[in-house]
Amino acid sequence: RVLGLVPKEKLPTYNVFYEGRTFGHGQPGMAETHRGVPLGDYLFQFDFGVVAPEVCEDIWSADGPMRRRAYSGGELVVNLSASPFRLGFWDTRRELLATRASDHQVTIAYANAVGSNDGLIFDGGGFINQNGRPVLETPRFQEGYTTAVVDLDRTLRLRTENTTWRVDRESWVTSGGQKVPTVDCTQVKTKREKLAYPVPAHRSFFLPAPETRRPARVALCEDILDALALGVGDYFEKTRAFKLFGIALSGGRDSLLTLLIAHRYAKRARPDNPGSLIQAFYMPSPYSSQQTRDAAETIARELGVAFQVVSIEEAFEREKAAAQQMLGDTKLTPITEQNIQARIRAQRMWNWSNSCGGLFLQTGNMSEKSVGYTTIGGDLMGALAVIANVPKTVVMYLLDYLQETTGYEGIRKVLAKPAGPELAHDQVGEEELMPFPILDACFYLHAGEKLTPSEMRTALTAMFPEVEAQRLGGYVDRFVKLFQQSIYKWVQAPLSLHIGNLDLDRERALQLPVVTGSAWLRDA
Repeated sequence: RVLGLVPKEKLPTYNVFYEGRTFGHGQPGMAETHRGVPLGDYLFQFDFGVVAPEVCEDIWSADGPMRRRAYSGGELVVNLSASPFRLGFWDTRRELLATRASDHQVTIAYANAVGSNDGLIFDGGGFINQNGRPVLETPRFQEGYTTAVVDLDRTLRLRTENTTWRVDRESWVTSGGQKVPTVDCTQVKTKREKLAYPVPAHRSFFLPAPETRRPARVALCEDILDALALGVGDYFEKTRAFKLFGIALSGGRDSLLTLLIAHRYAKRARPDNPGSLIQAFYMPSPYSSQQTRDAAETIARELGVAFQVVSIEEAFEREKAAAQQMLGDTKLTPITEQNIQARIRAQRMWNWSNSCGGLFLQTGNMSEKSVGYTTIGGDLMGALAVIANVPKTVVMYLLDYLQETTGYEGIRKVLAKPAGPELAHDQVGEEELMPFPILDACFYLHAGEKLTPSEMRTALTAMFPEVEAQRLGGYVDRFVKLFQQSIYKWVQAPLSLHIGNLDLDRERALQLPVVTGSAWLRDA
């Protein structure tokens, strides 16, 4: 039975949100009916207290509907959210809810959506907070429900005792604040008399409950891994278009992390035989080392993943000859030879995908993508980009963590070799670009903080005092040039999973044009 409808008031139209383009918003004092049901700015009186419904963004605004609804008698604010996962945001939510519950002297029950749609990951979880005191915090990355009993008489008592809140309410009333009407729902019986008084499980009203939070490093790594595994799994299940995952393993860091994330999902989907859900391929060229082959083969064996070695050497020579024929007297460039290898591998992965219904996972990271250290038609290709929103330093951080926690020999072998694409002899990524910590710092300062090249140099000098200022300046110039010239590549990349506010996807964060004026580069 529908007792009433309360529309969302705050419609976010920023970052990943576009609600203002499509929906109309609720307003203070809105009072309509829809099919005989109240629709608008309403409270609901039950036998246990007064409920104030909200939707997602309403709670994030200090000027949201909670204030007037609390002043109008609302005791229990119920917020239904679909707030996407972002790194470190869980603590922000917890703190925000505690602040709102304390400021407005209410009890808040908050529930978030769980699952993934396209590239957005919703981590679920929920809170109950009574007047600033935490009552309940639920697990994330899984469906389910949890209950807790609260005494709303306590909320009313604290509200009465709080003279600041009472004075603020009086000011609101005298300044013309209009009371929110209440829908009588007392005919709905909740049988609350059967509930026991809420006493602390650890049997003390004065001592805090035992600390159950994970160490910061563990929490960060597990959150990222859980979020990406959820994103991969929901994409796989909800599209209903694929039968298994396919990964081109290079023996490097990015494809290794992608494999481990897919396997993390597979352990939940097929706990008896997770490896049967994944097919890995190692496609060596003349520049592939025995070290990377051993690493790829080792981790595939440890995970129980099907593994094939399919050489591209013959195809590489054939494509070089064809390209040279098309060029005539113009010599084939070294970068073209590198890209040919990447494109052969991508073509083979697509052919495999088409024939067996495999989900071809793209394995590139955000840092190298930002400067175009990737090949259109090659390693930039795939059906779903798993770690395209993960900076390179975070990729390495996660692998260090996974090596410590799993003990996989394959991870150790990958980490023992300098990162590089092996498309040429002795190729090392940091030598061709810059040290990855500096690359990630450049990306954050320029793309995230919108600093100019000169401002970036100043910031990097303070951040990396051991590096010569002239060299740092060279890194900045190189980064800005590559960054601007690589935008055309980003727009051709596959759908990617989103885990942070800073993203190369133009629908989510950096809404940059492909064609830009040269004036922006002059400062470099």
